[in-house]
Amino acid sequence: MIIVAGRLRVDAGERDRYLAAVADVARQARAAPGCLDFTQAADPLDAERINVYERWESDEDLLRFRGSGDPDAPPPEVPELLGAEVRKYRIASVEEP
Repeated sequence: MIIVAGRLRVDAGERDRYLAAVADVARQARAAPGCLDFTQAADPLDAERINVYERWESDEDLLRFRGSGDPDAPPPEVPELLGAEVRKYRIASVEEP
């Protein structure tokens, strides 16, 4: 299992616009083979922070999704990122909390 998680930073006044611009990406990811979860969401404590969480069955599923967009389609118009810290994690086992 692969988890992609972290945070993005945008100007607080632009966060809602960023999330609206990428909403279709979440819908497409959740419909993709191997996607177990996908979200980009406003942090409840920090007005500049967007939390990123993706869970995939495999690297192949993640890479297939990342390469599945229309290469001729313009990317979503998103506000400039002020920062980003997102990492990919390989999970060896899963158990109840």
